[in-house]
Amino acid sequence: MKRKIENVCKAIASVKRGNVVLIYDSDNREGETDIVMSACAVTPKHVALMRRDAGGLICVAIHPIAAERLRLPFVSDLLRYASGSGLDVAEVVERPGDVPYDRSSSFSLWVNHRKTFTGITDIDRALTINEIGKAVRLSMNGAGIDFGKEFRSPGHVPLLRAANNLLRERRGQTELSIALAELAGITPAMVMCEMLDEGSGRALSKEGAKRYADVRGLVFLEGDEIIDACDR
Repeated sequence: MKRKIENVCKAIASVKRGNVVLIYDSDNREGETDIVMSACAVTPKHVALMRRDAGGLICVAIHPIAAERLRLPFVSDLLRYASGSGLDVAEVVERPGDVPYDRSSSFSLWVNHRKTFTGITDIDRALTINEIGKAVRLSMNGAGIDFGKEFRSPGHVPLLRAANNLLRERRGQTELSIALAELAGITPAMVMCEMLDEGSGRALSKEGAKRYADVRGLVFLEGDEIIDACDR
C-alpha cells in the first residue's frame, strides 16, 4: 500500500511539473496504457512524442463541470438530435452493448482553435490543446467563455467529457486522468493518447508500457492506484 501511495505522489508531482505519466486502466476494461499530461503544459514536442511513441488518438479529457459550462455535448446526443431532425444517421448512434467494456463513450466535439491553419500539425494541435486547457481553467473559475468564438468544429482534437460523478460512475481513462488532475490540484483538462504496438497490431502490453516508462524514467500508474488515492 505504501508503495502505491508513493507512486501516486510521484505521478502528482510529475503532472504538476508539466511532464507526462503513463496510466493503465484495468485488465478488466480496455487493458490499455495512455500517455497522459496536463493540457495547459503541452508543447509541439509533446504532441510529436504522443503520435510517435504512443500512436493512438490524441484527445483532451475535460472535467464534467467545465464541459457543462462550455456547453459541450456528447456526439451520441448530437447524432440522436440530428436523427430527429430528418438526417438519416440513426443507424450509427451507439446502442447498449456496442462498447464491450463500457456503457457508452465519452466523445464530444472534435475542434481546432480558430488561430490554427490546418489544425493537424504538432504546432496547431498544441495550440488547440493549450487553449482548451485555458478555457477549462476559466470555466472552472466561473468565467463565462464563448467557446464558438475560440474554436471551430469539425477539427483535429477530440474532446472527451468525463462522467458527472467521475470514478464513482465510470472508470475509463477519461475519468482516471481527470481524477489525477484533481489530486494534483491542476486544471482538470488532460491530454491522453493510447499506446499501440505496431508489431502485434494491438494495444501495447502492460509489460511493454512498463518497460517504456522504466527506460525513460516515467511514472507508470495503474487505474486502481488512482481510485484508491481518491477513496482515502
